[in-house]
Amino acid sequence: MIDLHTHSTLSDGSDPPEAIAELANSAGCSAFALTDHDRMDGVPRARTRARELGIRFISGCEVSCEWSPGTCHVLVYFVEPGDSPLSEELRRLQDDRDTRNQRLIGRLNDLGMAITLEEVEEEAGGGSIGRPHFASLMVTKGIVTNAQEAFDLYLGKGKPAYISKARITAREAAEHATASGGVAVLAHPLSLGLSPADMEGAVSELADAGLAGVEAYYGRYSPEERAGLVDMAHRHGLVATGGSDHHGTFKPDLTVGKGTGDLEVPDSVVAELEGRRA
Repeated sequence: MIDLHTHSTLSDGSDPPEAIAELANSAGCSAFALTDHDRMDGVPRARTRARELGIRFISGCEVSCEWSPGTCHVLVYFVEPGDSPLSEELRRLQDDRDTRNQRLIGRLNDLGMAITLEEVEEEAGGGSIGRPHFASLMVTKGIVTNAQEAFDLYLGKGKPAYISKARITAREAAEHATASGGVAVLAHPLSLGLSPADMEGAVSELADAGLAGVEAYYGRYSPEERAGLVDMAHRHGLVATGGSDHHGTFKPDLTVGKGTGDLEVPDSVVAELEGRRA
């Protein structure tokens, strides 16, 4: 059993990178990946703890990408922090995220909410600031009763405080991953909201763009949905990968290695992905 989709406090999760390694080990995973959004700061910390526990660690990240008519997420594996085409692009995306957070503070203030950037930084615990941290602070301040309400009323797409962020295309993400010695995988494909026929076309297009796999074994998918996605991945010559999408308390129904309880990603997926590296 493995888990190739987890998030820490350095992105929008509630557990530090070291704890992700501990949770993966406790769940019985033979390997796991840390895939924080648009950054790899937590990779060294997660790797060190994984080495201490004797569990295999795979470096990764999850990149926000443009996709008509909305967005998609691409998971990247086997790329290390440092100087690489992907790292350079991630730094650009992070700079934009910082600017967006400052604008979001202004938007919330205009809506009558007394929220400062310093308060959100404290809520994030020194990691990358994301909308879940704004939502958590809004709950603490009594502005909303729970995080979902914060998104439904203010932070979600189309809501008064929503501010879009910079994105690259899925093809660009795949190209950067390949040029940096890694592989790219389409995350939680059903979130694209496509019909079966359109999904086939999208996966075919992404395969042509250089993606190596599809996240078929996703934490919240039913056994039937997973089986269908596995078949589709194989039809297009792609690796059927998977992971929980663990975010800790921000997605309390998803746990490392097990998703909602029945997730089991085959160990063989790691070797299959390694075989797709340039």
